[in-house]
Amino acid sequence: MNEVIQAIKGRRSIRKFKPDMPAKEELEQIIEAGLYAASGMGKQAAITVAVTNKEVRDRLSAINCRIGNWEEGFDPFYGAPAILIVLADKNWANHVYDGSLVMGNMMLAAHALGLGSIWIHRAKEEFEKKEWQAFLSEIGVEGEWEGVGHCAVGYVDGDIPKPAKRREGRVFWVE
Repeated sequence: MNEVIQAIKGRRSIRKFKPDMPAKEELEQIIEAGLYAASGMGKQAAITVAVTNKEVRDRLSAINCRIGNWEEGFDPFYGAPAILIVLADKNWANHVYDGSLVMGNMMLAAHALGLGSIWIHRAKEEFEKKEWQAFLSEIGVEGEWEGVGHCAVGYVDGDIPKPAKRREGRVFWVE
């Protein structure tokens, strides 16, 4: 089987990570894969904010937890040490689609490198808050951005989950 198709079929969402930080070179490869995602009209309207600073990562986890209405102390990033946040230009009609393709590429790249990943929502709600808009400005990100998702990345702690059975009736041919 083709190695790309094999990676697509083998990737799983991971919900338990080891605390060890992946090498920066691995994270750079994952981010680069996101930069090569298809985008409407080739506009490349999505950006990635790579968070490896534990204090910032934990602040993101706490706000994500509050937005998700979980009990205080729950980590919606499941212990992943690196969080790759995808944001997209609010003024581009295809921004959510383009950002979603970036997320998909990064999750596949993480899997190809032997790392685990999971897409965590609520980035939109986080980056609507003044505190996180100010954070973007502090790190040099200007403009109007909408959070698309968090790609939580790290080493898998435990077994890779088995694939769910594929639902029938989802393909229709017109020949």
